[in-house]
Amino acid sequence: MDIEESKNRIKEAQGMISDAYAAMQPDTLKSRRAVLAEKQNDPSLYSDPKAAQAVNSEAKFIDDTLARFDKLFRTVDDLNSMAELLSAEADTELTEELFAEGDKLTEQAEKTQISALLRGEYDKSNAILSLHAGAGGTEAQDWVSMLFRMYKMYCEKSGYAVEVLDRLDGDEAGIKSITFIARGVNAYGYLKAEKGVHRLVRISPFDANARRHTSFASLEVMPEINDEVTVTINPDEIRVDTYRSSGAGGQHINKTDSAIRITHFPTGIVVTCQNERSQTQNREMAMTMLKSKLVELKEREAAEKAASIKGDLKKIEWGSQIRSYVFQPYTLVKDHRTGYEDSDIQSVMDGDLEGFIIDYLKKSN
Repeated sequence: MDIEESKNRIKEAQGMISDAYAAMQPDTLKSRRAVLAEKQNDPSLYSDPKAAQAVNSEAKFIDDTLARFDKLFRTVDDLNSMAELLSAEADTELTEELFAEGDKLTEQAEKTQISALLRGEYDKSNAILSLHAGAGGTEAQDWVSMLFRMYKMYCEKSGYAVEVLDRLDGDEAGIKSITFIARGVNAYGYLKAEKGVHRLVRISPFDANARRHTSFASLEVMPEINDEVTVTINPDEIRVDTYRSSGAGGQHINKTDSAIRITHFPTGIVVTCQNERSQTQNREMAMTMLKSKLVELKEREAAEKAASIKGDLKKIEWGSQIRSYVFQPYTLVKDHRTGYEDSDIQSVMDGDLEGFIIDYLKKSN
């Protein structure tokens, strides 16, 4: 790569960054930040910890967003200056640095462009994910545990905190179902790309004859709905059951009826939470999960012909998968919606999902 080619790459990256910046509507962000600053300066805000947390979290998101673009624009200016200097006077070491930094800038510009696509009402929200075993028995339940590990590792690499809300272990091995929350900016915006049925093909460790098995698991992804979103739930239309928590958790979790199950009669939605330390905390989280599902249902019904917030989960069996993970007779992970592939299946199972997610977001916007 020569200096002129490097200049062109910097120019292309600058264009992507500028487009992403415009898409973020900076004037609107700055106006909103001024409103939040007024709220932060009002002492009465801090009498309501939840409201204060919401205001401070939104303010930090805006500050971080504007600071990220400011840093990118400064980097563009610095690299342009370096390129002009090298055009006038050659320097091998500085040229190598320019090429390396140019590659980093291009990568950052592409990520910024993808982030700008996340303009949905709930994209910047935390994400609530539920994995369910499908056809395949114990093998499918083991597949759920593998997928949970994969998503947990992806979240950790992305800076998202993970908390398990509900878990039902398999009879022999693995997990029948698990619900967990990923907390972080744009968690739902990115992870919504993963909703659907995931197919596993491998030599089953549970088959004494070492035959190849195909198993399925589904992933449901919802945004966590905060208190600012109004969702009316008629107390007469729900049933709240308490029961004894199961699974790991020590003496407390096994000896108290702290787990909560809420059934919403009009929709048939059932949510459960058993992870928190008290019945009150479990009830609050279960209500949050119910609100999230009701908002998700409303959005889907309002835009049934378009890409809805939840999408339609197909029957968890052959022919309905969004992605296949093949361990035998070859190794390949393929997304059937986009055609994106990765033969390094171990890397994918260790949470390297960015390629799949970014390719999906590019092609679905």
